Amino acid sequence: MILSIDLDSEVPIYVQLRNRVTEAIAEGVLVAGNPLPTTRALAADFGINFHTVNKAYDLLRKQGLIRLNRKTGAVVITPSPDTPFRADWAARARTLLAEAVAKGVPADEVLTTCRSVLQSFDSPHSEDTP
Repeated sequence: MILSIDLDSEVPIYVQLRNRVTEAIAEGVLVAGNPLPTTRALAADFGINFHTVNKAYDLLRKQGLIRLNRKTGAVVITPSPDTPFRADWAARARTLLAEAVAKGVPADEVLTTCRSVLQSFDSPHSEDTP
């Protein structure tokens, strides 16, 4: 798995790491049972503090996407779409869509973009999408 982050971005590095791993899971690049690099190895690869990687991994753990274990490290798990996640997801989607509307993006373009992004995830999670 190849992760890319922008060290000059306004988006915090730990958020970028969390986003890239989440996208890799959605795309099927990472599947249940796949190990992630150790925090120290990933930090060394990017030249960042290992606590930054720890923070990203902890977010992924809280989101139910990985399991953290002292012996096996960070491992991708099979996620379960629980009710609290769905409520939070809907609220975040509402805010993101509101940004698009506030910036004048036409509804048909928003829908086209949403469909395109969903189709880019070649994973069993997206089979339900129209």
